[in-house]
This record gives sequence, structure tokens and C-alpha cells, in this order.
Amino acid sequence: MYPLPIPVNAKSQRIAYMLGTALIVALWLAPLAAIVMTSVRPHEDISLGNLWGWPSKFVMAENYADVFARSKMLRYFLNSAMITAPSVLFVCMLSLCAGYVLSRFKFPGNTALFAIFVAGNFLPAQILMIPVRDLMIRLGVYDTYLALIIFHVAFQTGFATLFMRNFIAALPDELFDAARSEGASPQQILWHIVLPLVRPGLAALSILLFTFIWNDYFWALVLSVDDSVKPVTAGLASLKGEFAAEWNLISAGTIVVALPPVIMFLLMQRHFIVGLTQGAVKG
Repeated sequence: MYPLPIPVNAKSQRIAYMLGTALIVALWLAPLAAIVMTSVRPHEDISLGNLWGWPSKFVMAENYADVFARSKMLRYFLNSAMITAPSVLFVCMLSLCAGYVLSRFKFPGNTALFAIFVAGNFLPAQILMIPVRDLMIRLGVYDTYLALIIFHVAFQTGFATLFMRNFIAALPDELFDAARSEGASPQQILWHIVLPLVRPGLAALSILLFTFIWNDYFWALVLSVDDSVKPVTAGLASLKGEFAAEWNLISAGTIVVALPPVIMFLLMQRHFIVGLTQGAVKG
């Protein structure tokens, strides 16, 4: 199931492994490097086809300043924050409660209910486009923050419940037996025992959810039209010119949009690693 370790004396195999790893990393980083380099090029370089060569001059300050000057980027950032923050909060709350019930309470239909949560992760989001759009129109929330929040909460709760259910199931049974013997109610056990112990898992889940929701592009286009609602991923389209796309500005805007998830991961990296390695693998 796992690859065998390379023997210390097998130098040729080690060299081939290192070269193969370096090649894969280079191929993976090449598009990112191209975007970064394009974000500091002048528009003339792109018009002349200089996409991979060294820029004729660096205009980093001008390009990144134009991203905010030529578009409502600050407004789009605010929109994304207004959508992402409550979505992450609600998904974490729902998945914590659902995971607690599914992992610690045995009742008829427990497995079937859990299977429904898991099955939703295998449903392609694209086939839901028309039904979800029609539903939001009937609810009167189309082209509002609430439409995107409702969808993200509904769509992400399945994965989050799977994650939290496995995490809570890994907690020692003795903790719950001792709490019940002391007369603690299920709500007290959830608040005073489960919640403190699963904080690393919630931190890891929050980072994943933040990244998924912040980077969503498809549903940002389907459920938002007005600039006062569009998140940053959909707002990047405003950087396209009427007759030609200024790819240097689009690349700079892409880097700006990608910074919040990266910064959040770096700030919470320790909690993320602990949350993924503690208990989240027990079925």
C-alpha cells in the first residue's frame, strides 16, 4: 500500500527519485511562476509575445496599483469577506453538532443519514446550477449575500460533517462515560468536553472551508450579478478591457485575490497540521 523506502546504498535510485521530484515540482510551479512574472510585466511585453522571457522592465507598483484603481477590488474583497466569514462559521457549527450526534448516538437510520451527508460530496456541483438558481429566485434572495451563504453552507456541510464525525469518533469513550456518570447532559458534554478537544480539528476545517469558499468562481457567477454582491473571484472579470484583456493586470489581481487564504494558512499552519493528524482518520 505504501511505497518501499529507497535503500541508502542505492545511489542511482535516489538520484532518479530526486530528479523526478524536482521535475514534478518545477512543472507544478511553472504556471504560478508565469503568473507572478506576468503581474510585473508591462502590457507591451505581452503584446509582443514575451510571456516566458525576462520582462523588459518591472512595473510591479503600477500594475498592482491599477488593479485597485481600475476595478472595485476593495468592494469585492468586502463582499467575499461578508460571504466567507458567516459561511465558515455556520458550517463549523452545523458540522460539529451533526458529527457529534452521528458519532456518539446510536439510533435507527444513523448509518443511512451519515451516508446521505457523504453522498452529497460526490454530486457534481454543475448539475445543480439551474435548480439552485431557480430556488434562490423563488426565495427572493438571488443576487444577494444570503444566496451565496445558503448555498455554501448547504454544499460544504456534508464534507465538514464527515471530517468532524471522524474526529469526534476518535475521542476516548471513557471521557463520555465519565461525563454521563456525573450527570452531564448531551449539550454539556458537547460544550465542555467535545468542543475543547476538537479545536485543532475545527481550526483545520476552518482553513479548508475558507479556501474553498473564498476561491469559488462558478457559483459566484451563477448567483451574483451586481458589483455590490460579487466576490473577488467574479470581480476579476472587470479587469478585462472592452476589446483586449490586459493579462498583466489580471495576473496581478489574481495574486492579490490568492493572498488571504495563503496568509490564513501561514498564520494557522500549526493548528492545521495538528487538526489533520489527530483523530481525523478513524472511521
